[in-house]
Amino acid sequence: MRPADVVWAYSGVRPLLDDESGDASAVTRDYLLEFDDGGPAVVPASSAPADGPAPAGRNNSGRRGAAPGGPGAPLLSVWGGKITTFRKLAEEAADQLVQRLGERRPAWTEAALLPGGDLTAWIGPPQRPDVDMARFIAALAHKHPQLPTATRERWAHCYGGRVDQLLGSASAAGGLGVEVAPGLYEAELQHLFQHEWARSADDVLWRRTKLGLHYSPAQREQVARWWAVHHPDKQPHHAVEAPCN
Repeated sequence: MRPADVVWAYSGVRPLLDDESGDASAVTRDYLLEFDDGGPAVVPASSAPADGPAPAGRNNSGRRGAAPGGPGAPLLSVWGGKITTFRKLAEEAADQLVQRLGERRPAWTEAALLPGGDLTAWIGPPQRPDVDMARFIAALAHKHPQLPTATRERWAHCYGGRVDQLLGSASAAGGLGVEVAPGLYEAELQHLFQHEWARSADDVLWRRTKLGLHYSPAQREQVARWWAVHHPDKQPHHAVEAPCN
């Protein structure tokens, strides 16, 4: 393989909790919550207990703070973590904050579905993920027979139950708009702009759909030209990663 054979490359950046490991790949991916209630500092920020840092993934409330009600503003610091644990991390962080705010709101995210993940309106009660997706694709084909097979299957995996939102009132193939590149219609481009924060052709090709991996340079240029015409005032910004799987 030569450099010229590489279509695209990216790197993942995550905040790692320093556990004094000499090997970056061996550094813990866990996290630590540290709450400073605003009172006079008891332990310098750069110091750690004599027996080393608190175990990652656990709360370390009050290690740097005095009694509640101090003169400073409270501060919750989050150290480490990774995207696959951020839901749990956020839940623990919220638990700490509501406790100090006197709130009594129960946690709710553990059983919450991601946007588009509720397919009950399409297939009834869920059974198994593999079976449910096949049933959903069949239901989608029945409701929207105008969709090309490849597009239908990709949309099912990318958008789930939000496909109806994407399609709007489109009832025929023409309702999808122009096919800007193979399998990429104007209806999807507008949906990505309006609901998925896409602000450039690169957002669509590399960060929302990964279709750029399958398109030729000329096809990618077609998407860029369409975007320049329809959203000329929207310039590329710092990317928000939300790829379809």
